[in-house]
Order: sequence, then structure tokens, then C-alpha cells
Amino acid sequence: MLTPSHGSKLLNPECLRLTMAKVIEKFFIASMLMWAVPIAILYAFNNNLFPGSADMSPYSLTLISGFLAVISVNIVIAFYIYLAMKEPSEKHEPDPKFVSEAEASVKHLVPDQKHESSSTHKKEE
Repeated sequence: MLTPSHGSKLLNPECLRLTMAKVIEKFFIASMLMWAVPIAILYAFNNNLFPGSADMSPYSLTLISGFLAVISVNIVIAFYIYLAMKEPSEKHEPDPKFVSEAEASVKHLVPDQKHESSSTHKKEE
């Protein structure tokens, strides 16, 4: 567990609160955009707000507006993922005791598995 002597920003309650507020704000904005942008595109096409949309057949109008609405949602999702990946994160270092115990258990299992597989193989013959 981290202690204040490590100088971690995560232990500062004010910093944690601000970080969580920023994350929630980004999530809320992305969620609203995923809802509003496709509806705005559909509304604009159905009310002939885009130039040239009045000359389209209803089939083409529905197809293009639906396609652009789906593409807009994917763009918003990609932008949200980009912002999430850009956020700084603290490097996590595993506990050395845990790592050594895990390595020992893996080394212990490897010979047993070979022994079991050879005995299983003999039984199958």
C-alpha cells in the first residue's frame, strides 16, 4: 500500500477529487455527444438543413443520415478513448514478495505438469 512518504498524488484527497471530477466531466460530455450528435444529424437531414438534402430520395436520405449518425457516434467514442489514453497515470510496481512467490509457484507447477502429461499420455496408449 502506498504511504505519504512515497509522495503519491493519489493519496491527496483534494487531488483525487479533482481527478475524479475531470473523469466524470469527460464521460458526461462524451455521453451527451453520443446522444445529441446523431439526433442532430438525423434532424438536419430530415428537415433539409444540409445543402442538397432536399433533392435526395427518401431512401437515400435515410441511408446517408443513418450512416453519418453511426459514424458520428464512432468518432465520439474514438475521441473519448483518445482522451482517456492521454490522461496521466501512476506507474504501478508489483509487490516483490508477490512476484517471487508467483515465480516459485510457476516453477513448481511446470515439472508436475510435464510428469502428469507423460503419465496421461502412457494411459492413453
